[in-house]
Amino acid sequence: MASPKESVSVITKLGFRPLNTHTLLYYYIPFQGALSYTALSVNVMNPSLVLRVFPRKDITNILLMNTLLGSGLYLYDKSHLKVLSQKERVLYSAFGAVTFSLGSVLIWAILRSVIPQNVPLCTLCGLGTSVALIKIGTNYIGHIESITKKT
Repeated sequence: MASPKESVSVITKLGFRPLNTHTLLYYYIPFQGALSYTALSVNVMNPSLVLRVFPRKDITNILLMNTLLGSGLYLYDKSHLKVLSQKERVLYSAFGAVTFSLGSVLIWAILRSVIPQNVPLCTLCGLGTSVALIKIGTNYIGHIESITKKT
């Protein structure tokens, strides 16, 4: 049987972080939020596909809430906000999460209205834009973090 140190090493090599309160709140919940964000993009771009998977329940609000929670916690933990009061950190991270999420929904709704109503195309467009927007957003926050560390 593997020792606890060997188990942690394997988990770390796979890209997972050891489970504790900090990683749960600021790594795993944001990761789950990113997954929900991606599913939300498919839901907005191709609602008929999601209705086939969940025929009795509209999951849009669930996906949106998970997205907001994940992106809000991601922002809350960033070092450039840690110098602020807790109230300001909550306010700014909530603002960023809402702006990012609802701005994305607006982008997807506009895209959906201009691209052909083709199930695979809409799904790929949703997935592609969600991954691109997550990458742009995390790069932007990384840039802000790098600037604040220099000052």
